[in-house]
Amino acid sequence: MKAITYLSNFMIPFLLFYIIGYGLLCKRDIYTDFLDGAKDGLKTAAGILPTLIGLMTGVGVLRASGFLEFLGGLLGRATDQIGIPSDLVPLTLVRLFSSSAATGLLLDIFKEHGADSLAGLTGAVILSATESVFYCMSVYYGSVKIEKTRYTLAGALLATAAGTAAAVCIVRILC
Repeated sequence: MKAITYLSNFMIPFLLFYIIGYGLLCKRDIYTDFLDGAKDGLKTAAGILPTLIGLMTGVGVLRASGFLEFLGGLLGRATDQIGIPSDLVPLTLVRLFSSSAATGLLLDIFKEHGADSLAGLTGAVILSATESVFYCMSVYYGSVKIEKTRYTLAGALLATAAGTAAAVCIVRILC
């Protein structure tokens, strides 16, 4: 275990020295390459900023309006009957859009039910087993100007459903 800790402490400095050394061996202007990369990174960040602001605003409005709680209560009746706590419905929906907002909802579940409760454990595993689909698609596809996503959305939603179902089953089996 000490070897892994020792190696992890030196990985980033080693990587930096490797990149600099490789650049020097290839006789490249490392500083200019760094500045060019930083410029490209800032252009990308500026390009996806409107998308990020729109997503964050949308999730904030849904949370503040009480729509998520309403939808959770509505769908929760069906999920309660199959053994899934109704608090997990808004968590799963918000996770599709924002990881940080879903984490906030999970913390609310922890406060209300406890971290070791069925809802808390299932919510934690759901966040680990799923991805913020719409956020990733809008940011990554938006940064390279892809407009036709083909089967990405359907595949991502199917993977999210599978991850959610697996999380519920695993926690049910282990608890």
